[in-house]
Amino acid sequence: MKALRFQRRPARFAAANLAGRLAPGKGAAVGPLRLADLAEPDLPTDEWVRFRPRLAGICGSDLATIDGRSSTYFEPIVSFPFTPGHEVVGDLADGSRAVLIPVLSCATRGIDPPCPACAAGRTNLCGRTAFGHLDPGLQSGYCTQTGGGWSAEMVAHPSQLLAVPDGLSDEAAVMVEPTACAVHAARRVAAGGPRATAAVIGAGTLGLLTIAALRGLAEVETLVATAKYPHQKALAARLGAERTASPRELSRLVRSLTGAWVTNGGQLTDGVDLVVDCVGSEASLAQALQVVAPGGEIVVVGMPGHTHLDLTSLWHRESTIRGCYAYVRDDFEEALRLVAAADLGRLVSATYPLARYEAAIEHAAQAGPRGAVKIAFDLRKQERP
Repeated sequence: MKALRFQRRPARFAAANLAGRLAPGKGAAVGPLRLADLAEPDLPTDEWVRFRPRLAGICGSDLATIDGRSSTYFEPIVSFPFTPGHEVVGDLADGSRAVLIPVLSCATRGIDPPCPACAAGRTNLCGRTAFGHLDPGLQSGYCTQTGGGWSAEMVAHPSQLLAVPDGLSDEAAVMVEPTACAVHAARRVAAGGPRATAAVIGAGTLGLLTIAALRGLAEVETLVATAKYPHQKALAARLGAERTASPRELSRLVRSLTGAWVTNGGQLTDGVDLVVDCVGSEASLAQALQVVAPGGEIVVVGMPGHTHLDLTSLWHRESTIRGCYAYVRDDFEEALRLVAAADLGRLVSATYPLARYEAAIEHAAQAGPRGAVKIAFDLRKQERP
């Protein structure tokens, strides 16, 4: 079967890092990712089933890996070689469709008794991602044995599958996984009670979905969002943001909303109650600290890497930075409803066959300036094992 395979090759990883710095997405041409002919994966146990991807999305963490920017933090909880792809809608042997819930928790790893987090249903907090009868892997798509969505076939544990209703398109279904990330964040926000003001930094796929989730699940009186490109501003407004601004305009917008003053160093005297950072860069985190109110909260949904930040304001203003990783099954069930209600399948801008993976990854990495949102691989006409 055809599959994209990522090898542990340090020299190619370094080459991808250089190429990706020159032009986002160019790491696919020179890095460790290659199209290969592979045998169909073995089932880890009799419980597991074969899963044939139909559409598989390309996300920010995939791009960071391919462009050689991923953190070394992940190396002990990833097994090589692996087939990427964790945003997946596919076919089961009975002809039904399902969405993949990619987290590899105690249940998938055959660990009994489960860890306290898994026992409480918080599988996103499972710390045993390098143990059990599976190779290390934080999620399917980063584990040798499971395979990933960028292939003609992978394997899945029944606990990882959520049935797709007949009336939902493949394009809508492939948006369920990233929407579940946004739902998870919105639920964390909702647990903190109503917010008068909130800002979402970033209007790529995750930022747009987070706007939709906050509007559907949390109580936010005034929601503002940063967006670099006109199509992102338009989509952010349609999905629920009252105000949009370019990143450099956010401080001025927050000042006008809150009546804040600004110091010579750029720090606002007041700010928004909540900032949701859907980028995770050094610049976005610094901006979040600049515009959050004293005693306010920053929720980091975009995956950060190595950053250098001055955290003095965090201490002085008693602000909070909270990480928000992934999801649980309930988040997927809510995401399925939100995708249908908000017609989020329209955010899929283009699909590519695996053979055109270099073009697909370059398109995904440059989605914003090219007027796109979500790019995915289309396996529906791919040769099956």
